[in-house]
Amino acid sequence: MIYPETRRTDIVETHFGIDVADPYRWLEGDARTHPEVAEWARAQDALARSHLAGLPGRDHFRQRLAALSDHAQLTAPVKRGQRYFFTRNPGLQDQAVLVMRSGSDGPDRVLIDPNLWSKDGSSALAEWAVSIDGRHVAHAVQKEGSDWRTIRVLDVETGTILPDEICWARFTGIAWAHDGSGFLYCRFPEPPTGNAFDAPAIRHSVWFHTLGTSQDDDRLVHATPEGQVMIHAVSVTADGRYAVILSMPGVGSNTLAIIDLQDPGWTLRPVIETPDYSWSVAGNQGSRFFLATDNGAARGRIVQVDLDDPQLRALDLIGQRDDATLNDAVYLGGRLLVSYQIDARFEIRRHHPDGTPDGTIDLPGIGTAGGFRGHPDDSEVFYVFTGHNAPTTICRYDMGTRQQTIWARPDVDIDLDRIAVEQRFCRSADGTRVPMFVVRRADVQGPAPTILYGYGGFNISMVPYFSPAVLAWVEAGGTYVVANLRGGGEYGKAWHDAGRLANKQNVFDDFIAVAEYLKSEGIATADGLAVQGESNGGLLVAAVVNQRPDLFAAALAGVGVMDMLRFARFTNGQFWTSDFGDPNQEADFRNLLSYSPYHTICPGVRYPAILVSTADTDDRVVPAHSFKYTAALQNADLGDRPRILRVEMRAGHGTGKPVGQALDEIADLWAFAAQWTGLDMARQGSSCPESQ
Repeated sequence: MIYPETRRTDIVETHFGIDVADPYRWLEGDARTHPEVAEWARAQDALARSHLAGLPGRDHFRQRLAALSDHAQLTAPVKRGQRYFFTRNPGLQDQAVLVMRSGSDGPDRVLIDPNLWSKDGSSALAEWAVSIDGRHVAHAVQKEGSDWRTIRVLDVETGTILPDEICWARFTGIAWAHDGSGFLYCRFPEPPTGNAFDAPAIRHSVWFHTLGTSQDDDRLVHATPEGQVMIHAVSVTADGRYAVILSMPGVGSNTLAIIDLQDPGWTLRPVIETPDYSWSVAGNQGSRFFLATDNGAARGRIVQVDLDDPQLRALDLIGQRDDATLNDAVYLGGRLLVSYQIDARFEIRRHHPDGTPDGTIDLPGIGTAGGFRGHPDDSEVFYVFTGHNAPTTICRYDMGTRQQTIWARPDVDIDLDRIAVEQRFCRSADGTRVPMFVVRRADVQGPAPTILYGYGGFNISMVPYFSPAVLAWVEAGGTYVVANLRGGGEYGKAWHDAGRLANKQNVFDDFIAVAEYLKSEGIATADGLAVQGESNGGLLVAAVVNQRPDLFAAALAGVGVMDMLRFARFTNGQFWTSDFGDPNQEADFRNLLSYSPYHTICPGVRYPAILVSTADTDDRVVPAHSFKYTAALQNADLGDRPRILRVEMRAGHGTGKPVGQALDEIADLWAFAAQWTGLDMARQGSSCPESQ
């Protein structure tokens, strides 16, 4: 394969006595303002799409992905009086719409349709919140996948958009004051250059917007202290009395402050002042707050804090479990609902407000449950259930009678009884037990072409969820495996800590151990294992390919962090130092250099086929990471398998992507993986699995 020519420079910098070459630094330029970068990216993308379009399985996967995705997808509703607000996508519509239903089973009315906002479907409805009286919906507009938001307000009765416009919101929630006068939100300062794409994520702050006024008149509620880097999350308690602000220097720890909204001065009262542990608010009964934390309990516990107590003592309410990890807690219908992960599977337990047990909620199967919505004084509660072979279902649960019904469950174009899901475990290099989920057709028992997916970072758990993309691969005869690696949140704080900072190599060792296990146990074929990941998972894929290229036939590295020495210089990269470390500190620098994908490519070694994917407007993990990494791959002698770059246009890090665009991308990924793992696409002439 002949790759586009890439200019090399002689940039070499010395850090802590080590000379580091960076010949492709010019590719850090924004393609929208740097013509040379834009031309290079277009040439790379043209080569990739030409190659991918000619692969034998591409059309089959695109057709099946469309069929498997063509079902109604709803979110759990927000209840205001007898009105229920939720989003709905009938299946293949580019963007979900916001709907209001009169009564839980009454007629629907579309309130907001983002498909009308742009011709190519690249504008999406992001965060939204309904005022307590149900009169207004504040909603965030996301354009081209960017993390930046513009917040507008809809008058529900008239269907008109109010003149109110909030700009430069980012990493924000929307929390209404209970009198409907306005809402709290989070924003950054307007970028001084007007170039929002590469603006640093500093000086995050919490504001209050009063309806009918200009954003210039908004009230500053809380600002990041000078010299600190924080991201804030704001909410209002169900009784409307308090605002809660969580402030995070990174992932896995935060401070907590509370504002009594009845106090005209809105004085911020610190509750947790040092960000050493994770704290979240499950709810409150007046001044008594229920908090979930890993302070003194690596796998999580529930404590209570009374604001009337001058010492703000945290008193035990529900202790840590040895067999499970606390995932979430919420106070609804007069009970605390506490969700736990047990080897990445979910269990929901009920507790009285004094902490005493009150039974469990019977889940529809083995899978993931969450997204609880309701009110402390209303027995009607909704939640979402999903699994690898369980379509995303909205359940309605009565806290008083304990009766449960299905509020929405889609019909999908596949016989799910033919899909087998199995949880297995293997041992990592240091003996750590690592879980994985193996998804395949029930009739596939021997070695098969396999995609192995992983993430391993930022305290994020890889839990079971329904994926038409996974089913398209499995239906075709392949096996899909999701690994639960250290660095995630599956087993609590200690599991996260074991995969970050100086321990990051554990994540790669875990992934390599799973790959070796899949081959030794006859799950993956000898030269039929592809590896996949996005974002931190893209870093994971590229790092393990550099360390063990012999294990993999193909690699799918999406929107990855590839230059570990310069990630903190772009957009919100400085927040990742909590997991990666600080490149400006010698010990962290040396550790980062040891696995940085851009810097540890091994010339002269046969590499797997590699498909790198990114997006031109990704302002979270900027495309420069993928650009530089691809250039370095193509310049090295790594064998005859392709190393290509797919660049999505008018798209960001993943959220808000139009459905059609997303299906095109997955079809390309699966066709590439099929080609190099040996999945027999010649047998896929019919879309009906039973006829194969």
